Amino acid sequence: MLNRRRFISLAATAMAAPSILPSRALGANWPVKSVRVVVPFAPGGSTDITARLVSNRLQEVWGQSVVVENKPGAGGNIAADMVAHSDPDGYTIFIVGPGMATNKFLYPSLSYDPVGDFAPVSMLITQPNMMCVPNSSPAKSVREFIAYCNENKGKVTYASSGNGTTLHLSGELFKRLAKVEMTHIPYRGGAPAINDLIPGRVDVIFDNVPSIVSHVRSGTVRGLAVTTRERITILPDMPTIAESGVPGFDVSSWFGFFVPVKTPLDIIARISADTNAALAYPSIKARFDELGAVPKGSTPAELAAFLKSEIEKWGPVIQEAKIRVDN
Repeated sequence: MLNRRRFISLAATAMAAPSILPSRALGANWPVKSVRVVVPFAPGGSTDITARLVSNRLQEVWGQSVVVENKPGAGGNIAADMVAHSDPDGYTIFIVGPGMATNKFLYPSLSYDPVGDFAPVSMLITQPNMMCVPNSSPAKSVREFIAYCNENKGKVTYASSGNGTTLHLSGELFKRLAKVEMTHIPYRGGAPAINDLIPGRVDVIFDNVPSIVSHVRSGTVRGLAVTTRERITILPDMPTIAESGVPGFDVSSWFGFFVPVKTPLDIIARISADTNAALAYPSIKARFDELGAVPKGSTPAELAAFLKSEIEKWGPVIQEAKIRVDN
């Protein structure tokens, strides 16, 4: 059961953080040393790409090194535990996505509280996933892939960047709605998953667009469809899964910045304001547009409310499907 008092407390704390004043008036003595952004997956995946784009701009603004530190494993739980128990001084920032909402339902126990141990800072981006197969696959459409699954029951595999990621949940949702059998193969990040997709060691992936789009454009893998309800601007001819024979399919990824819960409010406000400005910076926005991601930005309170909605959305889905992951 969701702890609503914690959500209310979190949102109230977030709203107390000033978000309108210019960032230079906030956290005036911060940063005075290097800041690290912890990525819960291996280098090369969508989370890593997002972290590096935003961190590069923040480094210019802050005049201090912003180091991206990859800490993969356990569906993001290793990184989350490390950040949750880091000093709450603003020098450790966690970039995380749907796992912040789903892992509490996926794992028997966690060494951290996704709500109680973190303070929200800012939403970063939202993005669709893309259903892709190796070039060696006989499937050239979603309908053909469904037929392939039915002809090869018990033999079809799908890759993900880890248990509980949107890549994983996209595959589970596809199994249920398309009524097919597939075996989940989790990897420690999107990049190693793609590396096994290309030669056909796995049959399909529902990967984040920024990670996979260059492979689709270069012809390294074959894109079949996007996971969102609507088609996307950068690939207007790519159909959606929903319009390709699986009605009701709609999944998107998101990433946000969080910090340890006792981080001072003026520092949270400083990071949030500067992050929102970075997302609007022309070269950063243009790069995300190229990758098919939508820079969002938010106040801490808006991210807190969004996290609450994600927990309420995915909790019942995971529980009803009896998806569990061993620690």
